[in-house]
Amino acid sequence: MTGGEGSVGTGTPPLLAIEKLAVSYGGIRAVKGIDLHVDPRELVCLIGANGAGKTTTLKGICGMQPVSGGTVRYEGDDVTGRPAFELVRRGLAMVPEGRGVFGALSIEENLAMGAYTRTDRAGIATDIERVYALFPRLRERRRQTAGTLSGGEQQMLAMGRSLMSRPKLLLLDEPSMGLAPLMVQKVFETIHAVSSEGVTILLIEQNARLALEVAHRGYVMESGEITLAGEARTLLGNPAVRAAYLGETA
Repeated sequence: MTGGEGSVGTGTPPLLAIEKLAVSYGGIRAVKGIDLHVDPRELVCLIGANGAGKTTTLKGICGMQPVSGGTVRYEGDDVTGRPAFELVRRGLAMVPEGRGVFGALSIEENLAMGAYTRTDRAGIATDIERVYALFPRLRERRRQTAGTLSGGEQQMLAMGRSLMSRPKLLLLDEPSMGLAPLMVQKVFETIHAVSSEGVTILLIEQNARLALEVAHRGYVMESGEITLAGEARTLLGNPAVRAAYLGETA
């Protein structure tokens, strides 16, 4: 499943670039002027302990949380502070922590909601079948309401729903949280498969080992700041990362 063979950048400008990004909650500066970029077709992970500022960073990028400083550039354009729905139309989709499925709607209705910006019915039908190919369990339960699914099935559905918008950039916030080990493995296999199809991914994850094993590059975040950055395989071998996030000692 390893994707960490190094950056797949082609020399083209980054698909996403954030510069000196700062995000505050009241008087608390949760994100403290960070720089980060994701090249086209890359899978980049942002790891760190709970409360490091990872989710806040994502919310600032995708317009769900006002930023107090810095710039977010997407496809070369300054999109700082643009509303989330506008960014979805431009191909930036987010799978939030906690999944956020529509519990009263069926699996298939949830997937259709993911394509709300589209009018190409034939393409939507094709993409629903693509999601079912990635997640056969969803096909088996396609008429079942999302609220009755297990946590792992809801995570599959949330990822599938985001793919229905045909994103150029997919933001994943803690996809393994609260899942059984076998389901975590399935979710990460799917992340790798989606990346292999050419979708650019920024992955936020507490499971540092799995994130670095599937990513091309990684960033380490502590207390609202980026403290390390580099190729995923290099970070996997870094003694400080191994001690702090992989539970290993020298």
